[in-house]
Amino acid sequence: MTIIWIITRRELKSFFDSLLAYIFIIAFLGFTGLLTWIIGRTVFMMQEASLQQFFGVAYWSLFFFIPALAMKLLAEERGNGTLELILTKPVSDIQLVSGKFLAILILVLLSLVLTLPYYITVAKIGPIDHGATIMGYLGLILMSGAYISIGVFASSLTNNQIVAFLLALFIGIFFHLLFGFISQYFPGFIGNTLSYLSLSNHYESIIRGVVDTKDLIYFLSIIALGLFGAEQVIAKRNITN
Repeated sequence: MTIIWIITRRELKSFFDSLLAYIFIIAFLGFTGLLTWIIGRTVFMMQEASLQQFFGVAYWSLFFFIPALAMKLLAEERGNGTLELILTKPVSDIQLVSGKFLAILILVLLSLVLTLPYYITVAKIGPIDHGATIMGYLGLILMSGAYISIGVFASSLTNNQIVAFLLALFIGIFFHLLFGFISQYFPGFIGNTLSYLSLSNHYESIIRGVVDTKDLIYFLSIIALGLFGAEQVIAKRNITN
């Protein structure tokens, strides 16, 4: 665990040293703040004390922002030739992948913590459903974890950061939109399977305040598969080299 934390701190430091972390936080807060409070169907227009508008905006914002953060994780290391150097040290593939995953997850968590004034403000406007709000934040964290793992996997496949970004978006769009859309046209087992694969269905279930074991298993499974896939890509690269 110590090695994983060292990698996590190293990655976080690189995010803040390159100003990428500040850009992400400012962009996320600015975009969600505008669409939650000022532009479009704002909190005030809903005429109820709820953060559902914020959870909807954050859902789309993180879908695009996370691949932009994750694209450099392993692609940059491969492009610079430092991946092989790192792996010559007493660091396992899964420790490297997990450390980089945690770095972005912590950055996302920090951004979400900075939105707590939204929660406090809405709670002062009227009686807010605290349980549903907490579940909404949990849904964002789980969704972020899923997309970070996809981003890590995509970044492990190439040394080109733009390709990694586009690949992560391509994979993510199936979970974000296509599985749910396609499931409407298939009855029975196939339709139910595609519906289960739809990330939006599980996310919407959680932000409504419903905690179901199948939703937690779904998100944790995507995280595990993404990290396992990245580990296998790195391991295969080590063998071929």
